[in-house]
Amino acid sequence: MSDDRKYWVDTLVQIAQPVLRSLSHRQLAVEMPVEARAGDRSDYTYLEALGRTLAGIAPWLEQGPRSGDEGELRSQMAMMARQAIEAATDPASPDYMNFTKGGQPVVDAAFLANAVLRAPNELYALLAEEVKENLITALLATRKIRPVFSNWLLFSAMIEAALSRMGVEQWDRMRVDYALRQHEQWYKGDGAYGDGPAFHWDYYNSFVIQPMLVDILDAVGDQFEDWAALRVNVLERAERYAAVLERMISPEGTYPPLGRSLAYRFGAFQHLSLMALREELPEKLLPAQVRCALTAVMKRQIEMPGTFDEHGWLRIGFAGSQPAIGEAYISTGSLYLCTTVFLALGLSPEADFWQGEAEWTSLKAWSGGMVELDVALYSDF
Repeated sequence: MSDDRKYWVDTLVQIAQPVLRSLSHRQLAVEMPVEARAGDRSDYTYLEALGRTLAGIAPWLEQGPRSGDEGELRSQMAMMARQAIEAATDPASPDYMNFTKGGQPVVDAAFLANAVLRAPNELYALLAEEVKENLITALLATRKIRPVFSNWLLFSAMIEAALSRMGVEQWDRMRVDYALRQHEQWYKGDGAYGDGPAFHWDYYNSFVIQPMLVDILDAVGDQFEDWAALRVNVLERAERYAAVLERMISPEGTYPPLGRSLAYRFGAFQHLSLMALREELPEKLLPAQVRCALTAVMKRQIEMPGTFDEHGWLRIGFAGSQPAIGEAYISTGSLYLCTTVFLALGLSPEADFWQGEAEWTSLKAWSGGMVELDVALYSDF
């Protein structure tokens, strides 16, 4: 295993293991602290922790090695992940989660659904039949929640896309169609979407919008001709946005603390990691330079003192412990969206992504190296 891959695996396990271990023992509500800046988030934080952790770890569970030290570790984590889903969806479990109260459950049920799409064998096919039924029931229950007129439309759509892949015949195509059509209207140009009618300077194109558009259309994009045509544009924009994200990473492995939800830390680079996983990076971006850039970001943030509490749980912050950086909707469970930066672990250890060293764009530019021109995307605007 390459040094970087080992670092990625070790860091992912360090972050995810407390959540999956506690939940597999049906002790999450007892063991996980609930740090929040405002109000009681205990109705929501546990599903946040589960859905977001699984959304990030899923490709590694599905496609990671089956043998050797990494393979054994992957197998253990996959088993805990399935036990975690069982505990979260069993009405008799002390860790049975809230899928209906308030608006927030539709968000994190969607991350859970996204995890199933990313690991259909490990996180669905291998579940016991009763657990499959409980999971479907839990996802269906979120239909009572009316999503906010924003990126939240994609949460409802993601749940329906996953239900389709689980074999639910009455999955709601209208929820998917509505989300797709609205985001097409909200496209602002040069690879970026608005979060609703307005454009915000933040990382929601990477936290939610572009990865979910890509994964939803992968799952059900063949249902209608206009969805298939839209998928072509979505993927072209996704490639451009990946290039933008890579250029945001400074020579020191930092990036601008812009916009809301900064406590998701390097989850800001979910989309770049997803495009690396899909092996659909822009032609001028070497896979190795993306790996090196993402590794530099991981090290800057995860190694900051105060990132974890004494029991290994994440604390609110961007660089270490910074409680004031958390919005009212942020709590301990929210923070596990950072795991989505690890999507590229679904690539084989032999993939180009893990081979060799390469300077990323800002590192080359600020050291006087040769840098390719940056060109805007005009073709679909």
